[in-house]
Amino acid sequence: MGTKKSILLLVVLIGLSFSVLAQDNKWDLKKCVEYAMNNAIPVKQSTIQSKFAELNYLQSKRGKEPNVNFSNNTGYNFGRSIDPSTNQFTNTQLIFQQYNLNANVTIFNWNSIKNNILASKYELDASKADLNKARNDIALTVATNFLQTLLAKEQANITTVQVGQTMAQLGVTRRKVTAGSLPELNALELEAQLARDSSALIAAQTNAELNLLQLKSSMNMDAALPFDIYVPFVDKIPVISLAELQPDVVYASAMQTQPAQKANEIRLKSLNAALKSARATRNPTISGFGGLTTIFSGSNQEFRGVTFNGYNSPNPANGAVNVNGVLTPVQSPDVTIIIGKKSFYQQWTGWGTQLDRNFRQNIGLAVNVPLFNGGQVRNSIARAKLNLENLAVTKEQADNKLKQDIYQAYQAATAALQKFNANKRTVDVAQRTYDLTVKRYELGLLTTLDLITNQNNLLKAKMDLVNSQYDYIFKMKILEFYKGNGIVLE
Repeated sequence: MGTKKSILLLVVLIGLSFSVLAQDNKWDLKKCVEYAMNNAIPVKQSTIQSKFAELNYLQSKRGKEPNVNFSNNTGYNFGRSIDPSTNQFTNTQLIFQQYNLNANVTIFNWNSIKNNILASKYELDASKADLNKARNDIALTVATNFLQTLLAKEQANITTVQVGQTMAQLGVTRRKVTAGSLPELNALELEAQLARDSSALIAAQTNAELNLLQLKSSMNMDAALPFDIYVPFVDKIPVISLAELQPDVVYASAMQTQPAQKANEIRLKSLNAALKSARATRNPTISGFGGLTTIFSGSNQEFRGVTFNGYNSPNPANGAVNVNGVLTPVQSPDVTIIIGKKSFYQQWTGWGTQLDRNFRQNIGLAVNVPLFNGGQVRNSIARAKLNLENLAVTKEQADNKLKQDIYQAYQAATAALQKFNANKRTVDVAQRTYDLTVKRYELGLLTTLDLITNQNNLLKAKMDLVNSQYDYIFKMKILEFYKGNGIVLE
């Protein structure tokens, strides 16, 4: 009796702990998918890549706009240099400053910029399709784990019923043993079966918890957070009939709805536009330009005055001047030029006047004709062609694989339906056999071993049925997913 009480207490405690967790924080599939859409790492990464593509597109659009740049140079010249304001050589120290405002704009380049913008726009659209693919993939992963968790919970429920049936039979047998109508061995055999069933229940409940953790992981949810899922009635999960999911129909729909196929189709357009842009670089480019420039320079020396020291002695080399018939030698004055050193602030004297006086403008057209550039243009065009051809092959491969996957999924769903129907018949037979076995056991016509054997047969039949039912539902949901219907459990 002590063993029986211990087993009963263990089963009750396990059942209570399992049910308490299931009472709070129940999420349906829709809520799980929505959470994963906002938190799953692959979706976040794809969102970032889409933002990069948007930045590239916006940058390419600005390629049509003029380039305008402003520059300023300020510094000192030492030693022999050219005064930028006079364009004369000087040996004095100069402070200088130059302002430049330049602009250029492409007027005509054979639609190279236009096709580059178009390629970036297609790439942005493709990145959005990639984001939808990431969302679809995470939704499928979450739905798969959700169904696996439902299956694990259903298996735990079936095992719980098995424990209850064994406990009930043990109670009946104990009363008969006490009355002397059955031997003690019958009760001991059922107690051993109850211990095995209880162990199986613990394993089933642990498996359900592990599947729940796997579901949380696919949602990128903290494993420590309390979480449980809403368990719908499996018989009420909507499933489209196989007649509406013929593989050729599903494939045609998938080619229009699956984001991966859309992304490949859009990228073909992007690479085609990139090829046109590369070809345009073989032709001349016409652009306009204009600029504004002004300069200032200031010496660190200044003229302070002249001191007259008299006249130099006559020098025959300087010649003579005829004055009233008298040759008078030429004398040069002897003067001293007084030069002072300017302060830093004094060197900036006349800044505004010089900038105004030295202000100049330019405007014109430029023609750039590519003649020889080491084969860069030719190789660029060749690479663009190869990229286009490579993606076309990749797209064909992806489309063929999609078609193969759909046809395989259809065959798998057909086989799963047949197995499900066969297991339903098996459960029906096993249930009737078990019911008759119980009646005959209670009449003393069968042994405990017969009862346990048929009870285990019924348990296995129920397990096989629930496995095949969820397998059928999952495979049908895969076909619905390919058709573009999403995965709906309610």
